[in-house]
Amino acid sequence: MEENSHFDRKSLKLVQGKTADWAELAKDCVCFANGVGGEIHIGIEDEEELPEASQKIKPELVDKISKTIPQLTLNVGIVPSIEIAENGGEYINLKVLRSSQTIACTSSGKYYMHVADECRPLLPEDMTRVASEKQAFVWEEKVVRKITLENIDYQKRDSLLLDIINSERISSFVREMSREELLEYYLLTSNEHVTNLGVLWFGTRKDRALLHYAPTIQFIKYDERGNKINKKLWDDFTKNPKELLNEIIALPDWKESIEISDGIFRKTIPNYDIEVIREIIANALVHKVYTMRGDIFINLYHDRLEVHSPGRLPLGVTPSNIISKSVQRNQHLSKIFHDLKLIEKEGSGYDKVFEIQLFNGKPEPVVEEWDDRVIVTLKKQIISKEVVRLMSNVNDEFNLNQKEIIALGLIAQSGMLTSIALSNKLCLRNNDSLKYWMGDLLKNEIVLSKGKTKATEYYLNPELLKNVDFKGKTDLKKIEPHRLEHLILEDLKIYAPCSIGDIHQRIGLEINRRKVKRKLDEMIDNKLISLEGEKRGTKYFIDQNAVNN
Repeated sequence: MEENSHFDRKSLKLVQGKTADWAELAKDCVCFANGVGGEIHIGIEDEEELPEASQKIKPELVDKISKTIPQLTLNVGIVPSIEIAENGGEYINLKVLRSSQTIACTSSGKYYMHVADECRPLLPEDMTRVASEKQAFVWEEKVVRKITLENIDYQKRDSLLLDIINSERISSFVREMSREELLEYYLLTSNEHVTNLGVLWFGTRKDRALLHYAPTIQFIKYDERGNKINKKLWDDFTKNPKELLNEIIALPDWKESIEISDGIFRKTIPNYDIEVIREIIANALVHKVYTMRGDIFINLYHDRLEVHSPGRLPLGVTPSNIISKSVQRNQHLSKIFHDLKLIEKEGSGYDKVFEIQLFNGKPEPVVEEWDDRVIVTLKKQIISKEVVRLMSNVNDEFNLNQKEIIALGLIAQSGMLTSIALSNKLCLRNNDSLKYWMGDLLKNEIVLSKGKTKATEYYLNPELLKNVDFKGKTDLKKIEPHRLEHLILEDLKIYAPCSIGDIHQRIGLEINRRKVKRKLDEMIDNKLISLEGEKRGTKYFIDQNAVNN
């Protein structure tokens, strides 16, 4: 299992001998407790999946963990135990329970939480937000107004349970449960009373209206001048989340599309793919802060679609890592959406949104986080019809997976991307993770590369572009080294001495600045040019001695 925000591995040295660092373990426990809980497997070395086959754990060490961690932390619950790995080696499985209604901290008064898979200290301005998130965790399970099953909308309840039973995403164990067991299993009821989550799904209109705060949605359409030409409201609390989603999906405005030529055929590209709409609206409903008042706004402009959702992103999710980070704010609501196939996966489905947008030759979605809302923007226009044909033809021949489609789409729209730039777009912490996104693109020579490690550059195979009659714009991104050297020499003949910034500006900003710097260093080593000054004051000029020789 890969380490993430609810799983970690630690060496046995962390809890025994002179290298023991109990404060570090306490910090990790606080991080997990302030999130969704998790497990720490102690006794597995770095880069290893299993402990040593001969490793044995003394019971006294487990007892020491049970006594020490509570002394070093507040509001942290742990359950340590000795486990046997597949190879017979023993390790300690330290289960850290979620702190559902309180904020965990160390005994020294320090607060930590996982943000983008890293354990980071919480700043004072984050404390209010963390407290709000804690309330969101238990919102679904609460029984505020003791509503019994006799006072619900039976039609909505039966429809929900039937949809769950017929879903291919549930196990046979769940499918064989009785009606009452299913309601308890999904936290829709508690001790014969309906929870907030149950009211949201099958409560009466009055009970749903009194719920703090059931979702209300506004759809507003604007013309090219920004004038409102259509408006529809869902604010009467008569519908549960699935019914709201279905009505929004059924709007005729999503049927608008354009056609592009694909050989002798025509390919229809919707302005906004219905699967993208479903995923974004479903995510807005799933991740809504239900303890905060505010409408979900769907604003359709002539060139873009904006979805405004009240509240900020879940802790640990940022606009830059939303494609790869999965965090559940309302975990029980999220599970129901997932099991009903209303969202791609539990936590986040933005990878699906990226896949469809890029496959259709459109820009990736733009996610903005404001103080009181999250805005997702989808652009209507197609960047390049050639990219659409390219993506379709390559996928038909090679049957690309989701990660490959996203990586190929980003490279195709940019012309060329360095490994650093591509990793940043995908929010990868290291270039090693990039291989999982590139998949077989390099093996099948769909994408070619040059350079090594961080200097690696990825670009489309020119032969592939010829086959699909790709008419992308000509630029200097993939300029060959000897041509770049000639450009620099010609520039220095006229403007020397000058800085790298001035050289870069004149020969072409589309060329990666690092590539220009590497070529300048190489030319200095070959004594073609010289430099004077230091750091930002560095100036380059042609080495006249080398020219004379």
